[in-house]
Amino acid sequence: MVGAGYWGKNLVRNFDDLGALSCICDQNESELDSLKKQYPECRIVRSYDEVLKSDSLSAIVLATPAETHTDLAQKALRAGKDVFIEKPLSLSVSDGKMLVDLAREKNRILMVGHLLWYHPAVLKLEELVRQGELGRIHYIYSNRLNLGKIRREENILWSFAPHDISVILGLLGEMPAGVQAQGGNYLHPRISDVTVSLLTFSSGINAHIYVSWLHPFKEQKLVVVGERKMAVFNDMEKKDKLLIYPHTINWKNSTPVAQKADAHPVEFDWVEPLRAECLHFLECIQTRQSPRTDGEEGLRVLTVLKQCEEALEGRSSTHQSRMTSDTGSAQTIATPPGFFAHSTAVIDQPCQIGQGTRIWLFSHVMKNAVIGEKCTIGQNVMVGSDVVIGDQVKIQNNVSVYTGVTLEDGVFCGPAMVFTNVLNPRSTISRKHEFKKTLVKKGATLGANCTVLCGLTIGQCAFVGAGAVVTQNVPDYGLLYGNPARLQGWICRCGVQLPFSDDSAVERVVCRACGDSYKCEDNQVGPLSEGS
Repeated sequence: MVGAGYWGKNLVRNFDDLGALSCICDQNESELDSLKKQYPECRIVRSYDEVLKSDSLSAIVLATPAETHTDLAQKALRAGKDVFIEKPLSLSVSDGKMLVDLAREKNRILMVGHLLWYHPAVLKLEELVRQGELGRIHYIYSNRLNLGKIRREENILWSFAPHDISVILGLLGEMPAGVQAQGGNYLHPRISDVTVSLLTFSSGINAHIYVSWLHPFKEQKLVVVGERKMAVFNDMEKKDKLLIYPHTINWKNSTPVAQKADAHPVEFDWVEPLRAECLHFLECIQTRQSPRTDGEEGLRVLTVLKQCEEALEGRSSTHQSRMTSDTGSAQTIATPPGFFAHSTAVIDQPCQIGQGTRIWLFSHVMKNAVIGEKCTIGQNVMVGSDVVIGDQVKIQNNVSVYTGVTLEDGVFCGPAMVFTNVLNPRSTISRKHEFKKTLVKKGATLGANCTVLCGLTIGQCAFVGAGAVVTQNVPDYGLLYGNPARLQGWICRCGVQLPFSDDSAVERVVCRACGDSYKCEDNQVGPLSEGS
């Protein structure tokens, strides 16, 4: 433990209870004397260099002033130590990125103390949001207020807001497209004591964060308002910390009327959040898994904090959404105002999603996927890594578009149709290196419950009937159905079967529905241009 003061003493207590505490480093002489009496079997030192040089110490926990975080964490990582660092990760985005990159380079654990993600009530709230219990999220607001320790090395925004920003970003799974903030400096001309930040998201959700250390009483409350229900997390309550309000809004004579209902407490197994956080760090050290609040999560929070600070200073009022990539670098992701994702959808970053696209309940878009404009992604759809989807594509409910699949513009995937990407899958044998590519060309339709084996090409405007099993390439404008699917005729781009005869080598026909002309020659069909 480096830093055993105001908050550090709580970390000392928990790591000691967990049997992991070996050394305490602090420069406060009176504090050290007290620590020696309280933890007689623990090594007590004043020199940070002594900590860094100790081969017996595999990890360092930093609970020091925020302005020291970058320097101390960098030295610890370079010394080969895993690092738990109290929030915020750093006081600048560039320093935070440097720490994330350094941890990756040294293959070290880097964890940030965003405590609320280890609070059982917040974890339960996340579960309710993911399950769609609240319906589509409308807005979130949080209050973190107190008359307590007032800092001079950082303002109230950096001291109080990281917790709430972390939870809001985690619940919504996206970064804000716009940031506004205002505040007041009452005790010091250059340090904000009260701030209100407004975050706007491309999905249409708004969130505001009100923090103050000049408040007559302590309040820590987070409210999530959904289209079906509302949730309130109140950490100051001794019991019933999480309540659900099943209020509804009914329309009578074109007037909205609120129908209030009694709050229902949500049950969860209690564990002290700080103890759970400390235990999680120890587990990450042993298993080498990435912490829930890892450096990249800390960098996302840091990015929003910086945007809020810039807005406070009047330098900026809107920002593009930014997410941290696999390499740790912050990349600007295109998130147009028309883009919509249901609150239960999970969207990994980085990915690209076009303007006007709508992603519905319980769907998952994985990293590096590319989705075009004006697409509809139905309920319970999975879009795999590196999948490419064109414009105006419709994917109905319960479809998985696996890695290796490309859907060109205007493709329709019916409910529960199936793609594959391995020819001979086995549960215990990895065949990721054998993934086959599947191409579905512009305007093709894949009917409900059909199956497309991997490695095939579905031709332009082709039509695969419901329940068909496609085992071979499908020609342009081909109509297939059956098991296995066989070519049964030809189809117009408008979706009506073309009246070709079976015994003609060369034939021209006109679609009876839309009037387009087509030519069939050598068992290949294509549209006729004017004058052909």
